[in-house]
Amino acid sequence: MKVLITGGRGGLGRAFAQALGDAEITALDLPDFDVGDSSVWRALEGSYDAAFLNAGVVTGESEIAALTDEQYVRALRANIDGVVYGVRELAARLMPDGGAIVATASLAGLTATPIDPIYALTKHAVVGFVRSCAPQLAARGIRINALCPGFTDTPIVPDEHRSAIDVPLMQPSFVAEAALQALNDPETGGAWVVQPNRVVQFRFPNLPGPR
Repeated sequence: MKVLITGGRGGLGRAFAQALGDAEITALDLPDFDVGDSSVWRALEGSYDAAFLNAGVVTGESEIAALTDEQYVRALRANIDGVVYGVRELAARLMPDGGAIVATASLAGLTATPIDPIYALTKHAVVGFVRSCAPQLAARGIRINALCPGFTDTPIVPDEHRSAIDVPLMQPSFVAEAALQALNDPETGGAWVVQPNRVVQFRFPNLPGPR
């Protein structure tokens, strides 16, 4: 099995690669591969059976009035553009025989996250994108699901926030097991919640209809 992993050298990306055993891994990461640059995606060659679109960053800024342009754009490029460009290229030419994609979102994509509103914005976008493009990808034989882990023991959790976290930090290996579960799920367009000792599909409530 040929597998593409963005953010492949970070805590979760490395754990995903380890969980895949003897799969043929292409790990993409900075500085060689900027997921927010559409030209590097267009230059990528080969074919893949599976992909983990995992690259992501936090802004580290809770105060929206203090947010810099650079913090904002960096988060959009890594967290949203990296997923959109990746899915586009996989659907158009890198998964010619179909396959499965897991996009790393976050619990911040399902709930309010006051410690980093822009991170929450980007992860909500990932969940909405996955749910919305799943039907057209299914027509190409590609399944896509979002992974929504809680706090995990990786460098993306700033040291200054760790003392305020009131749940145990999950190990990357546990999140990687959940990612493989999402990858192999026969359904598509789902959001997998990963909490300590718990992996479940999030059930979205129905919207109120017209009166």
